[in-house]
Parts: sequence; C-alpha cells; structure tokens
Amino acid sequence: MTSEHQRPQRLAILIDAENASPRVAQGLFEEVAAIGEASVRRIYGDFSGSRLKGWSEVLAIYAINPRQNFASTIGKNASDIALVIDAMDLLYTGRFDGFCLVSSDSDFAGLAARIREQGVDVYGFGERKTPDGFRKACKRFIFTENLTCLAGTCSLPITGTTDAAMNHSASLKQPPDAAEPHIRTAMAQLDDTNGWHFLGAVGSRLAVLMPDFDARTYGCSKLVTLIEKLEAFEIRRDNLKVYVRPKEVVGT
Repeated sequence: MTSEHQRPQRLAILIDAENASPRVAQGLFEEVAAIGEASVRRIYGDFSGSRLKGWSEVLAIYAINPRQNFASTIGKNASDIALVIDAMDLLYTGRFDGFCLVSSDSDFAGLAARIREQGVDVYGFGERKTPDGFRKACKRFIFTENLTCLAGTCSLPITGTTDAAMNHSASLKQPPDAAEPHIRTAMAQLDDTNGWHFLGAVGSRLAVLMPDFDARTYGCSKLVTLIEKLEAFEIRRDNLKVYVRPKEVVGT
C-alpha cells in the first residue's frame, strides 16, 4: 500500500484566462507536473467571443475545463468572482494539498492568503508585472516568462504567437550577478559545516525569503548553474550532494 506521504500532491489548477497567455500552457503544466498531480484543471473567462480564441485552441490538449462567464457588465469581472467561489468550494472539500493560481491580477492576493491560512500551499503563476502583494502571498511564485512555451519552444500552433513574445521574455532576464545578494542573505540565515552550506537548504531558504526567486530569471536552468556563474562562491560536490560557500576575501 502506498503511504499517504508518498503520493504526489493533489493540485487544483485555476486559470484566469483574462490575465494569462495561452502561450504558457505547455510550460505551465510541465511546471505543475514537477510539483504534483493536476487533479482539477479549470479556466475562467468569456469564451463567447474571439478574444480568448488562443485558450480555446488548447483546452482539449490539456484537459482544461472551461468555466464560461459572460462579460455582461463593463468594469465587472465575473470570471474573477467565479474563480474565487470555486477555489473556496474546493478548499473546503479538504481534498487538495495545493492550489495553482494562474493570473497576473493583484486581486487574487487575498485568495492566496486565505488558502494558506487553511494550511494549504499556493503556487502563483503570472507575469513579472504581477504586484508584490500577490507574489508574496504565495508559497512560490513562478514568472510565466520563465516557462518553456513562452520562451519559444512551444510546438502548439497558438494564434498570435510571434518572435516579439520571445524577445520580450529574453529582455526580462536579469544578469546572474543580480542574484548574488539574495544568495548571500539565504546563506547567512543557515547553519553551516565548516563554512559549507547544503545547496538544497540554500534553495529552500531562498524560496522562503523570495517566493518569486527562480534561477531562470537570471538565465540559468538550475540554482547550481547560477552559482557556478558567480565568482563570489565556491562549490564542492560529495557524491550526489552539492555544497556551496562564499569565497574568502583575500586581504588587501
């Protein structure tokens, strides 16, 4: 019998179609698969017109259940309200270990905070323009610019996909040096063994300090790759374990 602790996390994926691009669909579900099982997949918006045609083209591919919400009143977003109601209904079933909220809308900060009050993890997905309040309300926040599909490797024929989207994603990358102070802060909060810190512990501390920290933001696929690019740190490998420490400053 499989232990309760061995099963993958059951996740509810709730997508705000009005504030998320269909270009991220492939990368989104690949990222979610690394976290757990996408047990519920719902998307909210007004699919009666052509504006959300891109999402309509990928719904069947990713088994996403569309929740139609007609935009009957200008300035009122019925989709947001429907998403929040569904999220609370799903939360109170007690069946889910985590929620993935896909939107760049700051209005979902309160929802994320409320879900976490219940002891349930929240993973946010949105563009870099997403306000800090929503980012920090999540256990982890992933920039959609870092997802594979938006970066240009998506094989799906999404309407409106252009080189401009790829160039925009690349332009948002930060130089590796920009990550150095964050990594130093994380190390300073950890115990060490003769000055060495376990890389996994550094990564976990970074996630607590900065829910939106991601090596991909600095042009690297993994944290260890990012640290390797920085001259400020040393790396030691012990079989499969990796340890890091700041380089000693040579006296002048």
